[in-house]
Amino acid sequence: MRSTPLGLSLKILIATCTISTSVSMAERPELLFREDWKETPPELPVNQNHVANPDLILHLHGASKDLIKKSNHDKPADDPYYIWSGRSVASNWAVSLEPTSGPFDLTGQAKVRWRSKQSGFRVLRIIVQLESGDWLVSNVGDGPSDDWREREFVLANIEWRKLNMELIVEEHPVITDADLARVQQIGFTDLMTGGNSRACSRLDWIEVYAQPSS
Repeated sequence: MRSTPLGLSLKILIATCTISTSVSMAERPELLFREDWKETPPELPVNQNHVANPDLILHLHGASKDLIKKSNHDKPADDPYYIWSGRSVASNWAVSLEPTSGPFDLTGQAKVRWRSKQSGFRVLRIIVQLESGDWLVSNVGDGPSDDWREREFVLANIEWRKLNMELIVEEHPVITDADLARVQQIGFTDLMTGGNSRACSRLDWIEVYAQPSS
């Protein structure tokens, strides 16, 4: 058997690395949308008028949906305008956002970033609605913090459970890979009721890095 010349081997290796890098970069999507919430006075419940991004539709879920608040305080001076679950005492709650551009692809290197602050035992989790109408909730989330904190979630690293959207509770694990190629809505919940400031979730902003579905 003839051996491959060293120079040719190096060229093949370089070409392979270049192709691999190109594929990896091609899978890394740009920012699909960001939501910051409008800098307006606190109001209960949060509603479409509070959504800063004109290309997003707000959806509230659960029997406590009318108790999900868009909050803000005069002090400290840098207090953000955020979603607050502390008043949602009647039931579990959830918030989701739907791009007016249609379904989006959360496969590959898609990711979610947000800034949040939880109190008590609350862990804020990602929820998604598939094209089938089914809802899923992430196995990972963002736990308690004494101050605002930015987190990033790579969707490919997440395991999912089916979400009962009527009760806002998790059900059985999704054993096979979840089909995230055509997601309708994305949002967040802590799967718990609110307990005022000592037991609640807060979300300042959210970013979704994804491609529009083909």
